[in-house]
Order: sequence, then C-alpha cells, then structure tokens
Amino acid sequence: MGRAFEFRKGRKMKRWAAMAKTFTRIGKDIVMAVKEGGPNPEANSRLRAVIQNAKSANMPKENVERAIKKATDKDTANYKEVLFEGYAPHGIAILIETATDNNNRTVANIRSYFNKCNGTMGTQGSVEFMFDHTCNFRIPKGEIDIEEMELEFIDFGAEEIFVDEDDILIYAPFESFGAIQKELENSGIEILSSGFERIPQITKELKSEQEIADVEKLLEKIEEDDDVMNVYHTMKE
Repeated sequence: MGRAFEFRKGRKMKRWAAMAKTFTRIGKDIVMAVKEGGPNPEANSRLRAVIQNAKSANMPKENVERAIKKATDKDTANYKEVLFEGYAPHGIAILIETATDNNNRTVANIRSYFNKCNGTMGTQGSVEFMFDHTCNFRIPKGEIDIEEMELEFIDFGAEEIFVDEDDILIYAPFESFGAIQKELENSGIEILSSGFERIPQITKELKSEQEIADVEKLLEKIEEDDDVMNVYHTMKE
C-alpha cells in the first residue's frame, strides 16, 4: 500500500482526526461553493461535491437547503480560505487550513496558540512544501474490479486506489479533482464523499510520551478554533 493508505489509517486511529465540527465545516463549504458558482448543484460541481459530503455526514436535508438559501443572501459574509504554517515543539511541522470572515481575528488566534504551546508560527511557504496536496473520492465497492479501475482512472490522474472497509477510496493530486469527479459522474458511479487532504512527505517519530503530549496540546488548541477546517502535521502516528 502507498502513503495515502498509511496516512488514512493513521488519521482514523486518532481521536482528533474526525473533528466534532463537521456540520459547521460543511456549512462554510456550502457558502463558499454558492458564492463561487451559484446555488444550482447541476451547474456547480463544487456545490455537488459538498452536498454529497453533507449526505455522507448525515446532515439533515433541510439544513443543507437552509445553508444554500442563506448563502445566496447578499448580506451573508463570504469566507476566505487561508493557510497557516508553523512548527510545534520538537520540530513537528503543522499546516492549518482555515475558512474565515475575519482574517485579523484568525491570525491573532492562531499565533496565540503557537505562543502558548511553545510552537513557532511560520511564514508562507515555510512548511507547505513538506505536504502533498491531494484529492480523494469515496465510492461504493459493489462489483467494481479495482485493478480495472486503476487502469482506467490512471488517465485521469488517480495515483492510489484501495478498499477502505466496504468502500473504495481514490487518491490523486489536487488538480485532478475535476477530471475524476466528471468521469465518475459520467460512468454512473455514485460518489459517497470527496475532499482534499495534505499528506506529509516524511514523518518524524518522537522519543517520548511527553513529547507527543506537547505536540497534541497545540493540535487540540488549534482544532478548537471555529475558523479551523483541517490540521495536518508531520508527527508519526
């Protein structure tokens, strides 16, 4: 198995991998998708993807419809996607994806977490290069032959396809998202969920439980922030 498989397995084993703010994150995704491409899912591929993710997360249909309607209101603030980078104690690189309607507030909050937990907030590009930006799709396994699918979807950018529980996961570079989404839809294959992740190119194994606790203390602080969407790091699971 490749790095995407190992990364996915490690994330699933961690308490903080599935943050408790799923509906809030999806709500922000809906606003950004509608502001970017309009409220019609048929004409807005990004919105279609978010609605699929909402279904996968068991978000009530009325919540999704309400979020779409709210996003069309001119008075509804748009969210800007901002990436933050830095180092936790013991040389662990951290990459933070946020969606914010007040960048000054978010910058101040993220900086305070690093300062309080003996970390260092970095400049743009200081750690981003250590992570591969990927897209992923979850589809039902059904009668699909994985080897045949790999041969077919390699032309659309797929790099890793594997079985995860009862479903199939497809991983590809970030820029391949549109091509793979379109081909899955054209082939009549149901997309259960999709998204983006940043997979560390290398990981660092810490020497003691205390060092791990030092890093997790910072991760917990960051993840509690309402503006934070995803957090990635180079600590070995």
